[in-house]
Amino acid sequence: MNRWFRELSVAAALLVVLVALAIFAPGFYQPQPLLSLATREAPTLLVACGMAVVIITRQIDISVGSQFAVCSVIAGLLAAENVPTPVVALAAVALGALLGAVNGGLVAGLRLPSIVVTLATMVTWREALRWQRQGAFVNLPDRLQWFGLSQAAGQWLLVALALFVLVVLALALRHLAVGRFFYAVGTDAEAARLAGIRPQWVTFKAFVLIGALTGLAAMMNVAQSPQVDPKSGTGLELKAIAAVVVGGVAISGGRGRLIGVFLGLVLLACVAPALTHLRVEAYWEKAIQGAIILLAVVADGLRSRKDSR
Repeated sequence: MNRWFRELSVAAALLVVLVALAIFAPGFYQPQPLLSLATREAPTLLVACGMAVVIITRQIDISVGSQFAVCSVIAGLLAAENVPTPVVALAAVALGALLGAVNGGLVAGLRLPSIVVTLATMVTWREALRWQRQGAFVNLPDRLQWFGLSQAAGQWLLVALALFVLVVLALALRHLAVGRFFYAVGTDAEAARLAGIRPQWVTFKAFVLIGALTGLAAMMNVAQSPQVDPKSGTGLELKAIAAVVVGGVAISGGRGRLIGVFLGLVLLACVAPALTHLRVEAYWEKAIQGAIILLAVVADGLRSRKDSR
């Protein structure tokens, strides 16, 4: 039970919110708004899963918002040139992996601090995109929206894809050797090295993974709109990190589960629509989310102190 305490705590908090909404704002449970909310958060779930792996490895990536924007624009430009949709999707994922590899090469290869590297690439990618596009949107062909399906079918496809990736990654982290390597490096890189693991290579893989997932998330986001905003992805890194921290992944690395990340994202995503249905001023959203994150960080700190004793 103690091993699952954090995930159970988040699940309990989410249950309280859902029950309160059922009592005071039953309109929250209308099917179409719920499906739209899930579809809107599906790309964030992919990025949050990648962020969890990076943080488990005791690193961080704050450039994912800029990577998301770059991949979205490039995918949009390719689609506008009538490139087949599967090729556009592969290009978005490959570009994301390449951008992640740049971060991974600098962090793992040159052993630079990940916070500094990803801060630099965040600004570089965003400003390069701003210079190239000058704020101009990319108009997309109709065939790309919802992947040529109806809106409802497209929404279900995106939600199912995000959940599929979540399950596959969760199983890989738990049952595959490469998944356990992330935890080993995050817990103690030197001990992992002595056990025959190559910490720098594992770190590099973590950044490539989050880059690829960000590229896929960008493609999922592009499919939801007739245009691509070059400013898309602003604040995505903070949202992903918040979901990871609230979900019980230790910011110090080596501990956490993706099911907790999923619960954390759902909890944070429910705040805004809950306030709308309860007729509470929208500016409380960030304050409430901040309080949830602060409580999660404090709980993690207290648990770490207890474990150290």
